[in-house]
Amino acid sequence: MVRLGAALIVGALLTAAPAGAACRLALLLALDISSSVNPAEDALQRAGLAAALIAPEVQAEILATPEAPVALAVYEWSGRYQQDMVLDWQLLDSAAAILAAAERIARSQRSYAEFPTAMGYGLGYGARLFQDAPDCLYRTLDISGDGVNNDGFGPELAYRNFPFKGITVNGLAIGGATDNDAEVFAFYRDEVIRGPGAFVETASDFADFERAMQRKLQRELAARVYGGTPVLPGGG
Repeated sequence: MVRLGAALIVGALLTAAPAGAACRLALLLALDISSSVNPAEDALQRAGLAAALIAPEVQAEILATPEAPVALAVYEWSGRYQQDMVLDWQLLDSAAAILAAAERIARSQRSYAEFPTAMGYGLGYGARLFQDAPDCLYRTLDISGDGVNNDGFGPELAYRNFPFKGITVNGLAIGGATDNDAEVFAFYRDEVIRGPGAFVETASDFADFERAMQRKLQRELAARVYGGTPVLPGGG
């Protein structure tokens, strides 16, 4: 009954969507590679994301409505001009496609290791990537990090000056689940997340990244399928 209800909701939204909509959600994931992230932590981050994508619960959400698949892209961010693609836009329309994306992420290597946390630049880079995304009902930027902005402009100016209309921004604050790291969580809660239903997930450390990412992906994917009154895209 739940899957039938989800299909009916997505069907209704597709009927009301702009002509040519090819998927229900364009999901863009941003991984922190700033200097505070050491090589072991970076490896945990990539492996954790790959494992979260192929977790049975996440795959079930991705493939819940085959007629309206999810599009995924992944990039890494750190300093003002240190952003690079890890995975370009790809439709996750089968288990094989999900596995291929996960394997690509797991094999990836960071491009930079010695730059600060320029969150505004990282967000601006992500906003521009949506210009090349498939035509989807919803757009979500999912940014992870273990620190606050410490170089260049911050999220507020990024949201003023880059094309964020209709984009929800969620956050994963690494180290933000304890009192000692409350500053990281507060930064993501107060300055980073944006749009209707936006939220912050927390990981106690990079070893906890896989668990937190899986939980966050399930929430992001389910929010775009289930519920009595889905929120239509287009928020400012």
